[in-house]
Amino acid sequence: MLAIDVMTPSVICAQPDMTVQEAAKRLVDNRISGMPVVDASGGLVGMVSEGDLLHRVETGTETRRSRWLEVFSTTRDLASTFVKEHGRSVADVMTASVLTVDWQMPVADIADLMERRRIKRVPVMRGGKLIGIVTRGNLIRALASAGAPARPQDGQVVSDREIAEAIVAALRDKRWALTKENVIVKDGVAHLWGVIQSEEEERALCVAALEVKGVKEARAHLSYPTVMPLM
Repeated sequence: MLAIDVMTPSVICAQPDMTVQEAAKRLVDNRISGMPVVDASGGLVGMVSEGDLLHRVETGTETRRSRWLEVFSTTRDLASTFVKEHGRSVADVMTASVLTVDWQMPVADIADLMERRRIKRVPVMRGGKLIGIVTRGNLIRALASAGAPARPQDGQVVSDREIAEAIVAALRDKRWALTKENVIVKDGVAHLWGVIQSEEEERALCVAALEVKGVKEARAHLSYPTVMPLM
């Protein structure tokens, strides 16, 4: 699945000369938390979001700095903050350095990018032109419509032994995998034995087992390493 498959193609945008109040109203009216800023030719020049409008003189929400922190702030930072809080146009408050993705970028890479950069939306470009936007909501909607992960075809797993082998195969590349001796299946119920380091590993093992076709239930019989007391 690619960016173009999940993106919102009809992008609501702002213009650099739009007033801050007009931009805020557009966000509220369209129930969105951020939007691209484009120039007269449609070129992407920035992004404006709720975060850019959070600290404003009109609402008395200017950034509060202690005298101590202000001493160590550069004049550049102080001036930039002042413009963001007092500027009248979108150009004054927008984030000019915009992270974008290509229309053919896989959604897995987009999800990693959003998590790593802690962003909620990313414009989608094609040939240097803005053609859409991918938000976290788009990814959630893609998940909702995707259904369960694909499982082996009917008839591929027909016995408890084959189910156990399939579980071991599914875990093979995981650092928290179990050996085949520790995976026992009886009447479709997967019994998982072994030593683990955390509750998260136990949950992951059960989830992985339940993804295998034919598994009715996963039961964990797992233990933690024994810590010997110091003498």
